Amino acid sequence: MKTFEGKLVSQNIKVGIVAARFNEFITSKLLSGAMDGLLRHDVQDADVHVAWVPGAFEIPLVA
Repeated sequence: MKTFEGKLVSQNIKVGIVAARFNEFITSKLLSGAMDGLLRHDVQDADVHVAWVPGAFEIPLVA
């Protein structure tokens, strides 16, 4: 089995995350996992912006 690995270059990167409040018990855990992954790759907390929307239909409007 071949394994390909890379390193995220996170210098001067800005990240936006849109999460729905509908099923928040699921989306909050997904958000926590995304934040954990970004912080592990040295993305600064101040460079991550999170927008909460009521449901899935509003996600494209904010993104």
